[in-house]
Amino acid sequence: MSEPREARLLPWAGSEGKACYLISGDHGGPVSRLADATETVQLGMGRELLAHARELLPDAPRGELRHLAECLTHALTDALRVAESRGRRLEQLN
Repeated sequence: MSEPREARLLPWAGSEGKACYLISGDHGGPVSRLADATETVQLGMGRELLAHARELLPDAPRGELRHLAECLTHALTDALRVAESRGRRLEQLN
């Protein structure tokens, strides 16, 4: 008897915005491959948005909205760094 697999949090929300999870075998199936492709697209979009924000922010007027955008830019930078780091560690396990 094999141990239960850990559920994977999928990169999209289900009905009512609830988290979606997948439990799959070692080789992954079509949903796992779709999730991998979706994550790749999402990370790419995050990088593009971050680059765009960095271009716009220096010329933005000071104020609450600029401060929020700067905070979101820092948070996205950190999130992308974590995602890339975890991705590298997962690749090393395979």
